[in-house]
Amino acid sequence: MTHAMPAQHRRARFGALALSLALTLGLSACGSTPQPADYRAEQPAMDFRAYFSGPVRAHGMFTDRSGRVVKRFTVAMQGRWSGDTGVLEEDFTYSDGTQERRVWQLKDLGGGRFEGRAADIVGVAEGEQAGNAIRFRYTMRVPVDGKPIEFQFDDWMYRIDHQVVLNRAAMSKFGIHLGDVTLSFSKP
Repeated sequence: MTHAMPAQHRRARFGALALSLALTLGLSACGSTPQPADYRAEQPAMDFRAYFSGPVRAHGMFTDRSGRVVKRFTVAMQGRWSGDTGVLEEDFTYSDGTQERRVWQLKDLGGGRFEGRAADIVGVAEGEQAGNAIRFRYTMRVPVDGKPIEFQFDDWMYRIDHQVVLNRAAMSKFGIHLGDVTLSFSKP
């Protein structure tokens, strides 16, 4: 008779412990997410407007969530700014020969904040710059088997030196990580 109660008690304690551990891990994972301000002391500083003025070339790839390279591409870019507004034209050439064009309408909001709009962007891309890094978050419509699907992007760029910026964008849907876009930008 006295042994039945402790088994129930042990299960209840294990359930409470598991819930507590899950909440603790969940909260610590949320707190460890990088923010642009984490890079404020890093040099050389990322000056988004200056770097993306004039011609820029990029080489990139898309990897699925297993790490397999699915697409490779190059991008010829041309940026121009007038006051606090800018235009960034991107011409993609994929390894299978297909081409794509995206034209960004950009706005410098001040204080290291930017926003961007393009035809395949849902709403507004929100950017924040500090130190050598800039982060943009946005939702993009991507054609999949001829049908546009909306994916979320968490897009980070890091200035390496005066010519090179490295870019990694995590792509997700419903909070599930689906793959990454990796690029190396270079200025002539």
